[in-house]
Amino acid sequence: MSALNLDPNIDRPDDLYADLLAAHEGLTKDESDALNARLILILANHIGDRDVLKQALAAAK
Repeated sequence: MSALNLDPNIDRPDDLYADLLAAHEGLTKDESDALNARLILILANHIGDRDVLKQALAAAK
């Protein structure tokens, strides 16, 4: 079983946060929620490991 990495692992996290905010700019609440859902599914597909994804779900709770 693979382990979920919860250690800081994002290059330039402040820039990523700015990119996330920019992606949501001008969207309604429903559009923003839909963007988040699509992003989650895209990243989950990229990870691909169901055990890791279950660990991420548990960590997010």
